[in-house]
Amino acid sequence: MKQRLRIVIVEDDGILALDLAELLIGMGHDVCAIAGTETDAVAKADEFHPDLMIVDGKLRDGSGVSAMLRVLQNGDVAHFYVTGNPWSLRERAPDAVIVAKPFTLRELERGIASACASERQRRDAG
Repeated sequence: MKQRLRIVIVEDDGILALDLAELLIGMGHDVCAIAGTETDAVAKADEFHPDLMIVDGKLRDGSGVSAMLRVLQNGDVAHFYVTGNPWSLRERAPDAVIVAKPFTLRELERGIASACASERQRRDAG
């Protein structure tokens, strides 16, 4: 059985955010919150202390990368980015787990597994 994760989605396109939430719930996860801006992402992470954050690389108000840098100042959290431009995001976050939009369910599952594995490695190394 897969681990049930508490997830915060950071996505400024409401329809995409709801579709992603529906997929994640169907996979057996809990979606704690959906944030649409950098500031909201930081606030939701602080409020819900999620196991995982799935973050759009580019937000209309702020940046997904900047949001995660701010979130990580308060402690590590597994996360990965979803973006339509993975090459640009890779330049800003070279070690990040990135899933390119549009993605399949299998790619989403791999992103979740990779983000959780990366967080465990960071935790075990520290």
